[in-house]
Amino acid sequence: MLHIRDLTFTYPQASRPALRGISLHVPRGAFALLTGPSGSGKSTLLRALNGLVPHFSGGRIAGQVRVDGRDPLALGPQTMSRHAGFVFQDPEAQFVVEQVEDEIAFALENAGMPRPEMRRRVESALEQTALQRFRYRKIISLSGGEQQRVALAAALALRPSLLLLDEPTSQLDPQSAEEILAALKALHAQGMTVILAEHRLERVLPLADWVIALTAGGELLACGPRDEVLPRLETLPPVTEVGRALGWKPLPVDVRSEKGEVRSAGCGVRGTTYRVQRTGYDVRGTMYAVRCVGLEVRYGEMAALRGVSLEVGKGEILALMGRNGAGKSTLLRAVMGLLPLHAGDILLEGQSIRGWETAQRARRIAFLPQDPNALLFAESVAEELAVTLRNHGMTVDEAAIAALLERLGLGDKAHRYPRDLSVGERQRVALGAVTITRPAVLLLDEPTRGLDAQSKAQLADLLEGWRAEGMGIVLATHDVELVARLADRVALLEAGRLSITGAPLRVFEQHPEFAPQMVRLFPGCGWLTAEEAIFHLKAEAAS
Repeated sequence: MLHIRDLTFTYPQASRPALRGISLHVPRGAFALLTGPSGSGKSTLLRALNGLVPHFSGGRIAGQVRVDGRDPLALGPQTMSRHAGFVFQDPEAQFVVEQVEDEIAFALENAGMPRPEMRRRVESALEQTALQRFRYRKIISLSGGEQQRVALAAALALRPSLLLLDEPTSQLDPQSAEEILAALKALHAQGMTVILAEHRLERVLPLADWVIALTAGGELLACGPRDEVLPRLETLPPVTEVGRALGWKPLPVDVRSEKGEVRSAGCGVRGTTYRVQRTGYDVRGTMYAVRCVGLEVRYGEMAALRGVSLEVGKGEILALMGRNGAGKSTLLRAVMGLLPLHAGDILLEGQSIRGWETAQRARRIAFLPQDPNALLFAESVAEELAVTLRNHGMTVDEAAIAALLERLGLGDKAHRYPRDLSVGERQRVALGAVTITRPAVLLLDEPTRGLDAQSKAQLADLLEGWRAEGMGIVLATHDVELVARLADRVALLEAGRLSITGAPLRVFEQHPEFAPQMVRLFPGCGWLTAEEAIFHLKAEAAS
């Protein structure tokens, strides 16, 4: 299906290649996971397979690429889209029209397909992605998972032999991600070749039978059958980490497939539920970093928040979870004053801020949106932080800026142009820009979207440090493994209402659809992370 030989590609004005000497093959009918750190060239490689690179991007390219015998470098994306369907990370970026059925038909119309055949293909694509009941809906009215299925259906309508997906589940809640992956599993079972780039390996690895791994420098680390490549990967899902630490063979990739192994390992030592007490935070106290009381927010006639009351303590990390559209982003934006309240109040360190403008709130409440690039405007990293201070009428303290950049791991990049940095580095610049005022509260909306394991670990270290200093942190996320590591409490939203709040283990046990792998793998043991499970299992084995 796919053959690449000595592929090297450099973007315009780039100082080094994004891909360097790539040679690999993927057999017909494979489900291939494409993995590697941020900046390793995963998206670039996918785009080279359907001609977007270099026809759309420009740049210098060398080597040979063949997709089902076709040369995408010669044919370009217009022709290759019929043979290599592409689903982007952000589905909204590829939508052209308003209605679901029309969006699926759009590419067929451009191809000049006869109406009877077009109707048959649209019907087939709707059926393949379980979208029949949404055919007349406006795309904007759909959830994130539903929109991603529309993008998938639009790609399938051209009946490609190869399907390329660039982090299609990164913005989705666990249930919506399962829906997309179930659709891909069914397509693969019908014989379609799938190549999927993803950072959250725990979601995709069980489906993959082939793995392509790239290095940080854009070179090939490994390519081959999953079980052969798996031992060479540095970053692994929690269940695989446990299997490697305990010598399980073959290495496990899925919680459900390892129940027998777990039973034989035993679970006689009950793990600790220390996480809600570890910072000394007392949820019964009266002094909070921020407190929401009966918040109601509406979009026209639709109620997005319905009487939400929630508090965040000083020195606490609160994880805000729920399905796409549950109201997580709405709650954060309401606290920042970016959305008007229809009812309720917000107290910052005991003082009502309902009448405060967003700029006034931003000095004491920092907000990192899903796309940190939206906060980057200056010509240098240091200047991003200085601009924030000037905007708040505060003294530009060069020493304070330098100290914060060091803490963010950006000390050597103070004079770099922010948008030339990696995804993780840009996020940390944006974090610096919103926290240079030393806020009492930090709000983060899907902060691990697009981050590799190293960048995620750096972010977690930062948040743990700020929590220790007394900052109240709200983390709206679908990343259940990050929540398992960091959260003191979890608040679950459902359809704009607060469903449950409490210690992570309690919430996960009552709502297993949001639980991390260790809670599902070792039910009743109280372990949230692979590190905890490995520690207790080794201790049990030693005794």
